[in-house]
Amino acid sequence: MSVYRSQSGELKLLKRERLAFEDSRAHEVLADRVGEFCAGLTEFNEVVDNKTTRLYATGVFQQLPQPEAAALVNSVYVDTGLYFNIVGPELERFYREAGMSACGSNGMMEGLIRREFRNAVVCGSFQQSLGYIEDTIVRLRESGTVALSPRSTRIKPETAGTDFILFDYQDLLKNERDTWRHKYVHMDAFRQADAVVVCNPGGLVGNGTMFELGFMSALSKRFIFTEEPQGVSVLFPCEVGLEF
Repeated sequence: MSVYRSQSGELKLLKRERLAFEDSRAHEVLADRVGEFCAGLTEFNEVVDNKTTRLYATGVFQQLPQPEAAALVNSVYVDTGLYFNIVGPELERFYREAGMSACGSNGMMEGLIRREFRNAVVCGSFQQSLGYIEDTIVRLRESGTVALSPRSTRIKPETAGTDFILFDYQDLLKNERDTWRHKYVHMDAFRQADAVVVCNPGGLVGNGTMFELGFMSALSKRFIFTEEPQGVSVLFPCEVGLEF
């Protein structure tokens, strides 16, 4: 386990230690040991929460069956309030290659702080927060991230001001039921995304976004709110704030 501080694009190693997980890979045992480690993070930062602290795991955690991995993520969240991000082998290789290209180090964290996402899906209210969403997509693209959906935020003129906005790359609705097709195509992009970014200015989360959150959770997908979510009846594993 290693603890780093990232500030202004610089990475500083604060602590590195070995933790014994014994021979058990049961999520309960792993969650207890991770929880103990997280409790010690107050040594480095007075506030340890899902806005200031990020957890990334590789190695043995990559080998967990999906149900065990999901149970571990849930347990760590309940115990610590932090999202336990298990980085897959392919994404880990990407980070190491990015680190080697940028500074000659194949350390995963060196690559991660330079480009955290290869791609992402951006969600939010296109009717009420389109400008905010556009700004978020611009920031992601500036960091090298590909926005899988929406691919464009140029509105089809025929749908401006309606309850269901369509963008220039989308075809017009056949009927009111056809809204589901467009919604599904947007959500299906979650499967390919490294993360789903939820734009919620002022913290508000709309009903449409709440529907999408259920789909994300079913896929065990990492998602990040741009601001602390408000009015959510059930708390769930997530992160808050984009770090660029």
